[in-house]
Amino acid sequence: MRIFAIKDDTLSQKSVLGYLIYYENAKAFYIELPDDADPWETPLLLSSFVKRGERSVSSYWSRLWVQQRIIPRDRQNIGQVLKENGLKEYDEFQMLMLTMGRCAQDECYLEEINTAELPPLLVNRWKTKIEDVVPLKGFRLLVFFRNGEVKICDAAKHTTDHVECQPYVAQEKRFHAVEVQPDGYGVMWSDRAMISDRELYEKSENIPLSLEDFIGFVQHRIVNANEACQLLGCSRQNIDDLMKRDKLHPIRKDAKYKLFLKSEIMQRRKQQ
Repeated sequence: MRIFAIKDDTLSQKSVLGYLIYYENAKAFYIELPDDADPWETPLLLSSFVKRGERSVSSYWSRLWVQQRIIPRDRQNIGQVLKENGLKEYDEFQMLMLTMGRCAQDECYLEEINTAELPPLLVNRWKTKIEDVVPLKGFRLLVFFRNGEVKICDAAKHTTDHVECQPYVAQEKRFHAVEVQPDGYGVMWSDRAMISDRELYEKSENIPLSLEDFIGFVQHRIVNANEACQLLGCSRQNIDDLMKRDKLHPIRKDAKYKLFLKSEIMQRRKQQ
């Protein structure tokens, strides 16, 4: 992770307009704006977030801000530009570093800071980032937050303002492909279809569960095919036959693995 303070030559050197965070493995950009951000001083593309009361900018809009400040990929002489700067291929982050974010449209620039210099606003916001997400039936999300809270979100209800998300809350298979964004900035189905951690935190319902509780359930109440064979005292062929006869119902299966609820296996053993 690389962190940069966004500054402006026309303002005090101590003034920070925001923070650009770059996750190298995911090649993802995120921008965090100060709580007291002034929409008139905030870079134009980001000022609309300030006016709406939002302070964490999604990876999509953060990347657009970066792209406005670098030489575009389709520039006619881009090959020569890369060669002159010792770059083997086009990389948005490396292009941004060539000028430290300076461009002709404003007086903004970037100044790298280390994690020890992280402002309290970032530290506090990261406490409610997302650790994990589990898709549930009925287009609901079970969301585990970094501060230990667990919430359930009715995604179908809370994505009415997210046009890009709507196709994913209309089909169960597509909905179940949900993933956590880099460093827990929200959940996503694609680079456009995403819900921020802030929105999930504010619009979801708390439930009395912890991530440790959930892990404990998985560890003690989910068994694989080999464990099912041991509990039932049968072979893998018997397990497959029980499944064909609709006597056992795997909660997950693929060509090599099958997982079962231990409770169903134990009920089946009582029937032997």
